[in-house]
Amino acid sequence: MSKQRNILVDLDDINVFMSPKAYKQQLLSLIKQAKNRIYIAALYVQDDEAGQEILHALYQAKQLNPDLDIKVFVDFHRAQRGLIGEKEHLGNRTLYLQLNNEYDHAIEIYGVAVKRKELFGVLHLKGMVFDNTVFYTGASINNVYCHQHDNYRLDRYYQINAQALADSFCQYLNNTFVESGFSPLLNQSQLPTQKQQKSNISAFKPLLKKAIYPVKKQPLSAIENTEHKIAIKPFIGYGRRNNKLNRAIRKLVQHSRRELILFTPYFNLPPVLARDVLKALKRGVKVTLVVGDKSASDFYIREPQNFSTIGIVPYIYEMLLRRFIKRCQHFIDCGLLTIHLWQDGENSYHLKGLIADKRYHFLTGSNLNPRAWSLDLENGLLLDDAEQLLAPQVDEEVALILAHTKVVKHFNELEHIENYPEKPQKLLRKIQLTQIDRLLKRFL
Repeated sequence: MSKQRNILVDLDDINVFMSPKAYKQQLLSLIKQAKNRIYIAALYVQDDEAGQEILHALYQAKQLNPDLDIKVFVDFHRAQRGLIGEKEHLGNRTLYLQLNNEYDHAIEIYGVAVKRKELFGVLHLKGMVFDNTVFYTGASINNVYCHQHDNYRLDRYYQINAQALADSFCQYLNNTFVESGFSPLLNQSQLPTQKQQKSNISAFKPLLKKAIYPVKKQPLSAIENTEHKIAIKPFIGYGRRNNKLNRAIRKLVQHSRRELILFTPYFNLPPVLARDVLKALKRGVKVTLVVGDKSASDFYIREPQNFSTIGIVPYIYEMLLRRFIKRCQHFIDCGLLTIHLWQDGENSYHLKGLIADKRYHFLTGSNLNPRAWSLDLENGLLLDDAEQLLAPQVDEEVALILAHTKVVKHFNELEHIENYPEKPQKLLRKIQLTQIDRLLKRFL
C-alpha cells in the first residue's frame, strides 16, 4: 500500500492495553525500566495529579541515571494556557519550571509550535519511546486520560517492541524539533520573543512538510522470511498537500474489500474521506462507524448555567452525524452500514483509527476531520497483519469498546436542533443564519 519500508515484528512484540488505568500503570512501569532513552510526544502533559506523577517519575529516573536521555515534546501554545474555562491558570509551563528547579539533573521539555496560533494547528503527534519499545496512543497525559479519579477518557493503547521503529521515532524528533533549533525548552526561563517565534515558525514549515520517519534498511536475514510476521509502516501528516498520512488512510479505505471499521471521537469526516467511505459502501464493503455520543465529548458542558460558546461543538458534530446517517439511511437499512454511538456515564471517548478486512490496522492520533487533515501535525502506524495474528487482542479491544455503544438504526434517533437546550439551540440557529458553519467545520 506504500513504498515506505516495512518494519517486521513478531506477534509477541505487540501488546494491546485495554483501559486508561492500564495505560497509566504501563507508562509508569516503562519509565522505571528504561535504561537509555525516553522520548514522549503528546499534545500536553497537564499540571494535575496524573501529570505531576508522570513528570516526577521522569525526573526521578533521571536522578537515578543521569545518562538517561529524556525528552518530552508538547504543543508550545497548549503548554502555556490552562484547560478551557480556566482563565486564571497560567498553563502547564509553570509546573515544568518548578520541577526543573527541584531536581539536580534536568530533563528536556520542548514546546513545538507548528502554527503561530493554536487555532490554526497544533502538535498532534503521538507515541512514546522507552529504549526499544514504542508505546502508541492517542491519549495525552492528565487525570482523565489516566483515570486518576472517577472519570476517564477512553483511547487505544498499543505497545510495540521494535528497535527499528523506536529509532525511527527518535531520529525524527531529534532531527525535526531539537537539531533544527525551532522548538524551545519550556522548562527553561527564556523563550523566544513573538518576533523570533514568528520567524522560527516561518522557517519551520518547509521542514515539517518534507520530514518523514526515517526507516533504515533492515538486514536481508530480517526481512526475507515474512511468515508469521506483522509489518509496520510509520507515517507523518502535515498540511493539505502531499500529506502522506492522509494519503495512506484514504488508500486503506479505497482498497478495503469486505469490512471496514472507523473510530473517531468527533464526527466530521473530510469530504474526500467521506466520499471514499460512500464508494466502499457502494461496492459492498460492510462499514462500521464507532463515534462518541455528544455527551461523551470533552467539549460537552453538562450544567446549563455554565454553558459557553465552546460547548456548541458537540452539538455541531451530532448535527453532522445526523445528516450523514440521513444521507446513508439506505445503506443502514440493507445492513451495509452500522453506526455505533459510544456513551458510558460521564466518561469521554477519544478513539481514533481504522481496521480494514481484519488485516490492516491504522493506529493514529488523527481525529479524521478537516482540522487533522490540513492544520495539525499528525502521525500514525499502519500494521499489516496478513495472517490475522493480532485478531484475539484486537477482537477483545473492539468488544470492550462496543460494550458501551448503542446502534443507531435511523437518523431520527439522534436529537434534532429543536430538542436541544435553549442556549445551544439559540447559538446554533444564529450560526446557521450567518452561514459561519462552513468555517467552523474546517477548524473542528
